[in-house]
Amino acid sequence: MIKRLLFVLLWVVASQAYGDTKPKVRAITAFVRLDRATTDSQVGAALQVLRETRGEFQKQGYEVQTIRIVTQPLPELVAGLSETQALEYLQGLDRLAAKEGFTPNVGPAMSRDSDDPRNVRLLEKVLSTLPTIQSSTQIAGEDGIHWKVIKESAALVHYVTEHSPHSQGNFNFTATAMLKPYGPFYPGAYHTGPGKNLSIGFEGANLVQEVFAKTHGDFQGSVSELTRQLTVHAKVAESVGERVAAARGWTFMGVDPTPAPLGDVSIGAAMEAYTGSPFGGSGTLTAALVITSAVKAVPVKQVGYAGLMVPVLEDKRLAERWAQGSFNTDDLLAYSAVCGTGLDAVPFPGDISVDQMARIMGDVASLAWKWKKPLTARLQPVQGRKAGEQTQFNSPYLFNTTLRPN
Repeated sequence: MIKRLLFVLLWVVASQAYGDTKPKVRAITAFVRLDRATTDSQVGAALQVLRETRGEFQKQGYEVQTIRIVTQPLPELVAGLSETQALEYLQGLDRLAAKEGFTPNVGPAMSRDSDDPRNVRLLEKVLSTLPTIQSSTQIAGEDGIHWKVIKESAALVHYVTEHSPHSQGNFNFTATAMLKPYGPFYPGAYHTGPGKNLSIGFEGANLVQEVFAKTHGDFQGSVSELTRQLTVHAKVAESVGERVAAARGWTFMGVDPTPAPLGDVSIGAAMEAYTGSPFGGSGTLTAALVITSAVKAVPVKQVGYAGLMVPVLEDKRLAERWAQGSFNTDDLLAYSAVCGTGLDAVPFPGDISVDQMARIMGDVASLAWKWKKPLTARLQPVQGRKAGEQTQFNSPYLFNTTLRPN
């Protein structure tokens, strides 16, 4: 009876959102610590939790895009293996993911300057040849900026640009700064604990667009209404996650209320609805602050970025504005001062140097460390393509645009 009453209450709360608009559930993410001898059974147990959680959302009318499994960091996952043995194990994990319909993430290959860079060299080969596995490095943390990790990360991006089909392998990699564990969004998700944890993230840019279409130019009104709308769905996620996790002996870590975009579900279009001008024009930074302020005010257990994502190549409007020259990397870094943007899925010509990428990552790390906020650097150079030419990605998640000078 109590469960039925709770279900009815959540249905009533969800109906308070604009019309029947619901955000998609972008990520239901499980965190596990795999034993290589029992990988299949551990993954199977995690999938039971993930699929049950997905089913609960579907009962309430939500579309779920992905279920995800994050392992312990790569150096721990392959400890004691030769490079050949590690690649064979990761190939098996990649095949298992494709068979069972989940997206795997093997955490950061380097988390501090003292870590062995050979794990980054292993990750280069993984990202260049295996289509599903995602990973990261950590270029800044509470201990400061990791300058050696930055250098190794830039070299990795260069290698993957030259060796992965269409240079797309870098889409599965990001360098993170000041990001805490258990966030649901990829590629930066990670954990270092015993596992059996769960978190949830939405694709909520459609809600932002609807709110801003009604409240554009009104800072306080926009923050208030967007907070209310995001809260409706975050509360549902919190209830579902806590209930399923408790029943399975897991721990629910929280919700990342960041309104992730994809394609026509555009955060760029949403921000233009607020400012009344193209993304990158006056008022864009203010719109970023509105979204971040609303997200951080959502009264649920929060994890991850809890801010704003501006992934240039994943958002159709942003890809269009990039081609038109309405904003650049320096603009994105400026917006990052008030939100969780960083440089996410930003395209570059193929001749960008390792040193320049390292300087860009260093800027992201410096900003994140100075303000103690999570930022990312997911850079997407395109081999053989120059400034003024079109990218040639072959992915439903990447929208081609015109490359700009470095």
